[in-house]
Formats: sequence, structure tokens, C-alpha cells
Amino acid sequence: MRAFRRLLETDPMAVIWPAVIFALIMLAGWALRRLVLSALTAWTRRNRSRPGVILTEAVKAPFLIWTAILALHVALQSSELPARFTAWSAKTLLVLWIVSLTLLSMRLAGDLVRHYGDRVPGALPVTTLTENLAQLAVLLLGIALLLEGFGVQITPLLTALGVGGLAVALAMQDTLSNLFAGFYMAVAGQIRLGDYIKLATGEEGYVSDIAWRSTTILASSNNLVIIPNAKLSQTIVTNYNLPNKRIAAGFQVNVAFESDYEQVERILLEVVTEGARQIQGMVADAAPSVLLDPGFGDFWLGFSLNYQVAEFSYLGSVRAALRKRILKRFREEGIRLPYPARKVYFDRKTPAARSTGEAAGQ
Repeated sequence: MRAFRRLLETDPMAVIWPAVIFALIMLAGWALRRLVLSALTAWTRRNRSRPGVILTEAVKAPFLIWTAILALHVALQSSELPARFTAWSAKTLLVLWIVSLTLLSMRLAGDLVRHYGDRVPGALPVTTLTENLAQLAVLLLGIALLLEGFGVQITPLLTALGVGGLAVALAMQDTLSNLFAGFYMAVAGQIRLGDYIKLATGEEGYVSDIAWRSTTILASSNNLVIIPNAKLSQTIVTNYNLPNKRIAAGFQVNVAFESDYEQVERILLEVVTEGARQIQGMVADAAPSVLLDPGFGDFWLGFSLNYQVAEFSYLGSVRAALRKRILKRFREEGIRLPYPARKVYFDRKTPAARSTGEAAGQ
């Protein structure tokens, strides 16, 4: 500070002139920022471009940081300040520039993966895991550039990290197993965002996210079920959205044993065929069927209705709608539903008479 005060007293222009240059460049950068953002905003509105919105939001803050870095660099390089005041500037400004560019690129990578991930053929599903992997790749590249800027050789560092990575892998077995399990599920495509899955342990719901450690599913109770990726990859999973969303469904209808089975079969087929055209969620181009199966019961005849629904969420509503139509039609046609029936036989002989008869027989 004393040296700086002495410099101000002896040669004030050595400080004032760099400050003026800094202020002018900042003013020009601020004006350029407004011009660029206005042009990007107008282009985005005109073309309704989502990438334009992403780029506009991403460069708002870093633009001023880059302007300040440029202004400070030009001001210091054009000044006549002593070397002890300017020696640190180049390296420091380089670090700030690389850090800001890396952060901007990480944000852009995450947003672009989220926006374009589902549109690229063969790309990984857009999950938290894929976003994190894209941002991690950008971060590693930024760190490599930063090390190169300081003259640090990357090859020996990678060798040291490879040796130390064995110890880290042993200490983080659970974390790494969840990470690789999540990556495998994302690559395999057997569990995707939005799929309705059911685990062998009973948990079921829509897949809402696949992160680096766990997979989150939204249950029908509107609660989140969080499952470690390693556990999910080791259990039996039923995916109701693969190979397509169509689901073969059906239920059993029982009628009284004395009912005319041909009449019942005709009524059920008419109801389910008409329902396929009118009930939301039923697939009209898949022919329904009615079978006398399981057939004969203790006091009923059992029929099986078979049809298809568009996706899992329609199973309950379609089944309820068909049952209402069937019940209404049965009442119109006089088809009775079965009730438990048992025949009970009574021995009219009294206990005394039975004992007397038994004694006479002896």
C-alpha cells in the first residue's frame, strides 16, 4: 500500500490512465451486452427457438465477467505500472476466464442435453444421470485446460490418479456400484423416464428420474419411492411400457349355473366389443374375446373377458366401466348372478331311536 501511495504522489497518471481504460472498456462491453442480448431475444421470439432462450439465459452474467477480465487485462498491459503490480494479472485473469467459461459450458451442456436428448437417435434417455455425465465431461475438460495454462503435465497426473483410484474404488464400492448400475440401465433402455414399472418386492409407479445413486418412481399414492440403482438392477422388474404401452387385460365374470351359456357368451362379447369403441383407453383395433373359462364352479359358470388397453393407467377405469355395462345388460336380459348354494340333509331319526336300532341289530 505504501508503494502504491508513493506511486500516486509521484506519477498519478500511471494509475489514472489504466482506470480510464478499464472504465471505457466496461462501458463498451455493457453496451455490446445489451445489443447482443436484444438481438438474441428478438431472434428467439421470431423463430420460437428453445436453444436461443438457453443461450440468452446462459450468457447474461458471464458476459459482464468476461468484459471485466478483458478490461482489467488491457488496462494493466497498457499501463506503466511496475512489474510487481502486473506480474500476477495474466495468470489470475486466465484462471478466472477458464473458470467462467467452464461454468457456462456446464450449464449449456446440461440444458442442451435436457432439450435435445430425446430427439437424437440412439442417445441416452434424458435423466439427472445423463445431465451430470455431460457436465462432468465439460468440468474435466476445463480442469485440463486450467492445468495446461499453469504448465502442469497431465500424463503423470493421470498415472497417479489411476494408482490412487484403486484405493478410492475399494472405499466407495456402494457408491460406484449404484453409479454403474444407473449408467447401465440408462444405456440398456429397459427402464426409461415415464415408464410404469413394478418390482418383485411390490413397489410400483412411474419412473420420474434416474440419478447417479438412485432411481425415483412416483407411486399411485402420489409419493416418491427412492430405490438404489444397485438394488433395482438386481431385482425382477416388470415394465408395463415395453415393448409398447398396450397391455392385454381381462377379468372373470360368473353367472348362475342354470344360465344359458351361449346367451351369456353373446351378451359379454357384445358388451366388450361396444366398449372397445366407446370407452376411453380401450384399444378398438384389437378384437376382444370371451371364453368359457375357468368354466364350471361349485355353483356358477365362469367366463373370461379378454381385451387390450392403451396403457397401464387405463386398467382400472376400463375394468370398472365394463363391469357397469355388464351388470346393466344382465339385469335387462334376466341373467342371474350366482349365490352360494348348499344342500343340507337331516337324519330324522332321534338319537334314542338310532341307539335302539343299533342295539336290536346286535
